[in-house]
Amino acid sequence: MPTPRLPVFFVSHGGGPWPWMMAQTNGAYDKLAASLREMPAQIGPAAKALLVVSAHWEEREFTLMSNPHPPMLYDYGGFPEHTYRVKYGAPGSPEVAQRVHALIEGAGMNARFDAERGFDHGTFSPLAVAFPAAELPVLQLSLKQGLDPDDHLALGRALAPLREEGIAIIASGLSYHNLRAFGPAGSAPSKAFDGWLQERVVGANAADRAEALRNWRAAPAARQAHPREEHLLPLMVAAGAAGDDAARCVYHEDDFFGALAVSSFQFGSI
Repeated sequence: MPTPRLPVFFVSHGGGPWPWMMAQTNGAYDKLAASLREMPAQIGPAAKALLVVSAHWEEREFTLMSNPHPPMLYDYGGFPEHTYRVKYGAPGSPEVAQRVHALIEGAGMNARFDAERGFDHGTFSPLAVAFPAAELPVLQLSLKQGLDPDDHLALGRALAPLREEGIAIIASGLSYHNLRAFGPAGSAPSKAFDGWLQERVVGANAADRAEALRNWRAAPAARQAHPREEHLLPLMVAAGAAGDDAARCVYHEDDFFGALAVSSFQFGSI
């Protein structure tokens, strides 16, 4: 029986080790957590592994974790001591890494392996909520330095065959990422930019969606929402992998941390 084509996700992954601080966040992450818990049902039972493109890893070339037992990378500061001891024990998958490497190279792009790097919080925080049992193999893939939208749309297109091979693609970033205006000052720009995302990602066909993302800097409040675009670039990968599949918003709130509009998207369905 053929494997169903799995959906692709862009998730707004939240800040640092938030799943281990729920009691201290006064409900700020309740809606995000609820949306992540729905992901296994949205992916379905055919998933054999998860490929996560994290905003928190940039390399000169697209780089793949190849460790069969990935360590942890606590890439944050100023959090409680216990958050530097959390574990997400999913196995890696050198086999999937080889397949992803072949797809990237086959599309005319360079790729390499990293046997040392561990899961960063762009991977382990959302997956600890969505897949707490940590049973599925997880492979993390970097962004490419320069953060060129075309490079990342092309990466997504190269990865698209994985969807029919039981590999779920999860692009992990944040739809609004301006840490200097992470509160009331970010309310208006986050809402303006999120409105553009809803129109251009959810409301457009695939060709218009890709063109809009390619020219994202022209969006309302673009540089206020993303002074540096590393948390937006995973969305380009997701859109590239989506092909002609439509998108829907699977998580949205206008009052994240009391003020901010943030969203996550799913492309296609099982």
